[in-house]
Amino acid sequence: MTEKQVTREVFDAVMVPNYNPQKVIPVRGEGSRIWDQADKEYIDFAGGIAVTALGHCHPRLVNALSQQAQTLWHLSNVFTNEPALKLAQKLTESTFADKAFFANSGAEANEAAFKLVRKYSYDHVGPEKNEIISFTQSFHGRTLFTVSVGGQPKYRKGFEPAPGGIRHAEFNDLASVEAVISDKTCAVVLEPIQGEGGIIPATPEFLRGVRALCDKHQALLVFDEVQTGVGRTGHLYAYMEYDVVPDILTSAKALGCGFPMGAMLTTEKVAKSLVFGTHGSTSGGNPLACAVANEIIDIINDPTLLKGVSDKNKRFIDGLNAINAKYGIFKEVRGKGLLIGGALNDEWQGQAGRFLQAGLAEGVMVLVAGPNVIRMAPSLIIPDTDIEQGLALLEKGIEKVVSEGSNT
Repeated sequence: MTEKQVTREVFDAVMVPNYNPQKVIPVRGEGSRIWDQADKEYIDFAGGIAVTALGHCHPRLVNALSQQAQTLWHLSNVFTNEPALKLAQKLTESTFADKAFFANSGAEANEAAFKLVRKYSYDHVGPEKNEIISFTQSFHGRTLFTVSVGGQPKYRKGFEPAPGGIRHAEFNDLASVEAVISDKTCAVVLEPIQGEGGIIPATPEFLRGVRALCDKHQALLVFDEVQTGVGRTGHLYAYMEYDVVPDILTSAKALGCGFPMGAMLTTEKVAKSLVFGTHGSTSGGNPLACAVANEIIDIINDPTLLKGVSDKNKRFIDGLNAINAKYGIFKEVRGKGLLIGGALNDEWQGQAGRFLQAGLAEGVMVLVAGPNVIRMAPSLIIPDTDIEQGLALLEKGIEKVVSEGSNT
């Protein structure tokens, strides 16, 4: 039987339409370059949405996966395995945490965290201390629980009734947190940089204030570092830049660099509430994922690499500001490390997708963070020459969109 050529149209024929992928189908990648079915080359500023933190087909990751694939793939959690134990040791030695739980994604890591904060409060206070505070425009995953904690109603629409006991405050507005926090609050959940919400960094004052409020009300502080973690901001985890330590941290995306991998990290005291039988994941912490993640942590948790992230940030920011000086489309270029957002000004509101498409046509892959922000989350080791060439291609795309005029 001859295998049929697959095209983008096959997606519409056989896949559930919850995604709307681009017309091109990438077939191979190397470093920060990708090639599609027609062998057209692209520079990758998207990084699989902040996932491929070491680029495509990094030789050390290929080797780690290949070696593990020849020894042991899966056991289930009836047994433990060496790669999982080694990874848990590395993560706890490198962070505030004492304990780790492994899952397959950021949503699963957050699901575990949200269950844990309620279980911890149930154990220490009682069932009445169950409220979770999150923030408008936040994003924490697509399960019913995580999408309910997330602060974007459009993702909950049609799936109600949503889980209760969840309140939303305004990001970077401490007074709004003070207005809703109480002794019924079991946790406050936040992203150090709101990703899907528009690449909005938390201020140090806000993070310190939220930590103090949590302490006052005996509530846990959860940092969702699914997008900001594993080197993305120039630190192994973003919390390390601030004098603020969470009680629980979630990690995924770059932790697997494309292999499904998630983790929840927490303290000894809090971890005690997830006793035997309270939570689990069939494939979470499997040897393949953990072998890859071990190598990733070894590579990224390196001062030279992390400093390089900050250096590359400046190159991106300077380049985007130079483009903006010519075309005047951004009201702000913001972010940290290699999580960068170009917030469109009033004239170009709602049109971020046009710039994404124009960049793709020129040969550079970027992202959006909602309809008003062009987002970039490339490899942490993207060569400077690729940054310069990619920005030049993006400028060509921006020039074309500007010449066509705004749709507003």
